[in-house]
Amino acid sequence: MEPYLDSERQRKAKEYAGIMRRLTFAGWAVIGMVLLVLVFGGVSVALSHILTFTQPWASALYFIILAVGLGIILMPLSYYQGFLLPHRYGLSHETLKVWLADRAKASTISLVLGLLVVIVVYWLLDNFPDTWWLWAGILLLLLSLLLTRLTPTLLISLFFKLEPLGDVELQKKLTELAERARTRVCGVFTMNLSSKSTTANAMLAGLGQTRRIILSDTLLQKYSPEEIEVVLAHELGHHVHRDIPKMIAIQAVIGLLGFYLADLVLKASLAPLALGSPADAAGLPLLFLFLAVFNMVLSLLTNAYSRYVEKQADVAALRLSGNPQAFITAMTRLADQNLTEYQPSRWVELLFYDHPPYNKRVDLANRYSKEAGH
Repeated sequence: MEPYLDSERQRKAKEYAGIMRRLTFAGWAVIGMVLLVLVFGGVSVALSHILTFTQPWASALYFIILAVGLGIILMPLSYYQGFLLPHRYGLSHETLKVWLADRAKASTISLVLGLLVVIVVYWLLDNFPDTWWLWAGILLLLLSLLLTRLTPTLLISLFFKLEPLGDVELQKKLTELAERARTRVCGVFTMNLSSKSTTANAMLAGLGQTRRIILSDTLLQKYSPEEIEVVLAHELGHHVHRDIPKMIAIQAVIGLLGFYLADLVLKASLAPLALGSPADAAGLPLLFLFLAVFNMVLSLLTNAYSRYVEKQADVAALRLSGNPQAFITAMTRLADQNLTEYQPSRWVELLFYDHPPYNKRVDLANRYSKEAGH
């Protein structure tokens, strides 16, 4: 018997998603307006005259001022979007103290990484004005690989407690599933997501010696072993199709293209915006503005490709598990528990979804079930 979605949960899911999208647009608008004023209002050039340091330190200080300023401006929106709204819809029970601590940790990590990138990029701009974009793209690739490798051993551990899975039978079942997918994992762990959230999640995180299966305790508490297996089978499907290296390569090409086009924009803006050189600190908000618009436009293509990749991972999950019914029940439970819209409008799917929506994933499982004779 096919499971049914909870109509009340889906009503809330649609309402919640709509509010979150409007808040996202509002955040984009605020950031865009600040950057536009800095670039075209002459504020950036005036500020750069005060920052009388050599590069890359002038741009580094400018970045800190800009990041802290935007953080303060967006604080009310971040509080409403990240704390009040999830609590209102029952997706979070995190205390304000813990939420603020998590925000401080996440902001510190973002600030340090952003500062590192700005320092290196502007050092390259100053010393290698013709080829800086190439070296910056390579830097971004290396940083991406490092963060992917550190995700399960460091980054997740900063926010959640990870422990080896105590259920020996389930651990054996999932390890054998990984072996069938020809994917080497370094253990199965549980994450105490219930300490902060009511949502459920599972992932295969890390690279090489750090790759491990991570299951939220909320998933373990409410889902059957067959449902957990099929959720993990989707993650393993990415490794079956070698999606991780493919996505890293695509992101590297996008990064190179973005920096190359940014180089053209900076050089074309020297006279109109009174920039002394492409390495002028006054061009920092222009660089951010261009890269933000570039990534937003390109996200239509990257999201489309990601939805295709995720669909293929669903197909692999159905083949690995051989259990389309468990796939459907797991997707139904997750859609209700995580307040995910079952059938968003086409434009919402195109703009925001990097996974196929629930209705398409269930249709895929039903077709597989019929073809396989289940």
